Amino acid sequence: MSLLLTRRRAAAAVLTAALLVPLAACGNDDKKDADGGAEATSPASGAPKADLTVLAASSLTDVFKEAGAAYEKANPGTKVTFSFAGSQELAAQVKQGAPADALVTADTKTMDGLSGDTGKPTVIAKNRLVIAVGEGNPEKVENLKDLADPKLKVVLAAPEVPVGRYSQQILDAQKTEVKPVSQEPNVRAVLSKVELGEADAGLVYKTDAATATDKVDAIEIPDAENAIASYPAATLKASQHSEAAAAFVSWLSTPEAQKILQGAGFQQP
Repeated sequence: MSLLLTRRRAAAAVLTAALLVPLAACGNDDKKDADGGAEATSPASGAPKADLTVLAASSLTDVFKEAGAAYEKANPGTKVTFSFAGSQELAAQVKQGAPADALVTADTKTMDGLSGDTGKPTVIAKNRLVIAVGEGNPEKVENLKDLADPKLKVVLAAPEVPVGRYSQQILDAQKTEVKPVSQEPNVRAVLSKVELGEADAGLVYKTDAATATDKVDAIEIPDAENAIASYPAATLKASQHSEAAAAFVSWLSTPEAQKILQGAGFQQP
């Protein structure tokens, strides 16, 4: 009887040890996530949690702040920090190895030039140009040809800036020669010159003019004379959070994100 009892106790011990092995393994996996060995996921969407840095074109400044807040709300534990500048400046930062996870430019040309540094880009929005003038349009600007008036102080973005290229493109198409009083590094700088009264007019994106309706008026440019700006978004290959970056870039094409972009005046991609 004593031998039987001993055998039963030994069997119980083996069974207990077998049950504890998978529990211990689960505990180790949880610790790995907590220590950062693997990216944890958000319970709301399943997207990996991470602190993301997104390089974005200046014209996205206002709308991306709203979009970022919406994304963080839908993905608890994720933080999105934006760095805004002209697309050509962002490209230079990528080439110099600036730590970032995703990139959104205001043209496909700049993005295409970074094909070795990015994942496959996706166009998330489109935009058009308008003529920004002081509130009330004191100089009575009506169209692109009016910008050739030598008495008018016109400011444009520099030619290497996407909006600067678009501006020159539509002016050339109308055979209109404009001598700008300054050439700015991004579209927000052009808008600022008009807002401050340092320029009578400037070519900016429609969405930028919409952010300053209390200081500037927007003169529409007919579609036949206008240019369409495309905004591609892509992950950066140097990202330390590739899965989380990919989740954010994909989200920009979702109905929720598109509603925010179109609410700010951007067009469907």
